[in-house]
Amino acid sequence: MRLFIFQILCFLFLSVFHHSEALRHYHFEVREAEYTRLCSTKKILTVNGQFPGPTLYAHKGDTIIVHVHNRGSYNVTLHWHGVKLPRYPWADGPEYITQCPIPPGGKFTQKVIFSNEEGTIWWHAHSNWTRATVHGAIVIFPQRGTTYPFPKPHAEVPIILGEWWKVDIQQLYYAFLATGGDPNASDAFTINGQPGALYNCSKKDTFKLAVDCGKTYLLRIVNAALQEVLFFGVANHSLTVVGADAAYTKPLTRDYISIGPGQSMDVLLHANQPPNHYYMAAKALESTPNITYDNTTTTAIIQYSGDYTPSSFTPLPSLPRYNDTSAAANFSGSLRSLASAEHPVSVPTNISAKLFFTASVNAFPCEANNTCQGPNGTRLASSLNNVSFVNPTIDILQAYYKRINGVYEDDFPDFPPLVFNYTADYLPLEYEIPTRGTKVKVLDFNTTVEIVFQGTNVVAGADHPMHLHGHSFYVVGLGFGNFDKDKDPLNYNLVDPPLQNTVTVPYKGWAAVRFRAKNPGVWFLHCHLDRHMTWGMDMAFITLNGKTSDAKLLPPPPDMPRC
Repeated sequence: MRLFIFQILCFLFLSVFHHSEALRHYHFEVREAEYTRLCSTKKILTVNGQFPGPTLYAHKGDTIIVHVHNRGSYNVTLHWHGVKLPRYPWADGPEYITQCPIPPGGKFTQKVIFSNEEGTIWWHAHSNWTRATVHGAIVIFPQRGTTYPFPKPHAEVPIILGEWWKVDIQQLYYAFLATGGDPNASDAFTINGQPGALYNCSKKDTFKLAVDCGKTYLLRIVNAALQEVLFFGVANHSLTVVGADAAYTKPLTRDYISIGPGQSMDVLLHANQPPNHYYMAAKALESTPNITYDNTTTTAIIQYSGDYTPSSFTPLPSLPRYNDTSAAANFSGSLRSLASAEHPVSVPTNISAKLFFTASVNAFPCEANNTCQGPNGTRLASSLNNVSFVNPTIDILQAYYKRINGVYEDDFPDFPPLVFNYTADYLPLEYEIPTRGTKVKVLDFNTTVEIVFQGTNVVAGADHPMHLHGHSFYVVGLGFGNFDKDKDPLNYNLVDPPLQNTVTVPYKGWAAVRFRAKNPGVWFLHCHLDRHMTWGMDMAFITLNGKTSDAKLLPPPPDMPRC
């Protein structure tokens, strides 16, 4: 009964919200709360005591105000993932990139400016690995007076995929930094904060979604996991993708989806099966050989309404094998923008900045009088174009705006220093050691940019979900092996490529994206596997002001956290 009441209340709330313009302010209290999972209880950092955190609602083009009060024990920042924040990077949130953290006891009011986003994205902490439990969905409805480009669903349900560790996240993070090796794998994956029936002490709290036969449900799916690309599916049901990263797509029907950390998808589920209970499930894609990973499966239950006796066996979806990179790339490569008159595309064709970024896992020699747990006693690292990013102590945006010297260098390379067989099975050890630096790439306003992300096998190949703040980009190409600058662009999709803010570069493969740099400010680019981001697979763009007043960076708010 509680399931049906929850569903009705949710539907009524959404209906009321569609006709209300009054809801503009949110209050986020970051604080610790006790949660029990996997037979044990621990304190976790939350927003308003909720895990996952509260869902934010807006219409296309709205502005909302989020009042953040840090009552936790750690520094924290909040990032509105996929929100472009035109001319206003001050609210973007990445620690030491666009702001210094909000200290315990501190407050910061963040103005979240939406532009052309429409669909599902999310918000999360962007300091250390606190986003493991500090995250939630953002639902952006169509502009008032318009509607979805697909039949209105009966109900809309956020589905947030996450990871759970029995150990405290801060302990995990600092142990990871100290050892120089890979972090411990998570103990469970979660759906809406619950591991599901396949884990100890978890069956009774499994998330359940009540559905009526013959009706359609919009699943707003977010991968909030820290370290893994995930496969997701629903037993005996097809999924129809109609949006990705808050941009509509042509309907794509599959038995499963592949979704990288940071990505979000709008998926229609048609309740067209005989009344029963069916599992929805998610598990990891882990392409890196010989790495310890979480090989468990999280589940939730699709529960048909009606008078029937569920079968004694709840069916599971058939998901690809853990290392099936082809299945993941096949799904991602099949996404297409809607490209309709109401939702057109504008793919840059005359490129003024062609960039080629290698994404590598690297290694540094271990420090004297220390023991490191990377390969052959090294300290693991990562890089873009062989530069391993180092966080400054003053945020880059403040340094740029106030012209403070010595915080960053503006010479991030357009190409890697060495050209070699990036995806070879064995590579010379001298390729392993990157340089350290806090480097940015400066772009003139309105520059048309192409980035080819090339995965390498320097220490170990991996999938890399690359996320660009302040922008969405068109994913015009995707492939395996080394990018061929003469042949591969001939197969670019310049007609209806998907518009995304995060693209998963496949294991030993490449992805090509295009965008127009028309958002002045400092914008972070990084791998959304948090271990890779921490190791240094990051850089930042600075987009300069344009000539007109509406193309210039807005001034900072008065309550920016102090460094």
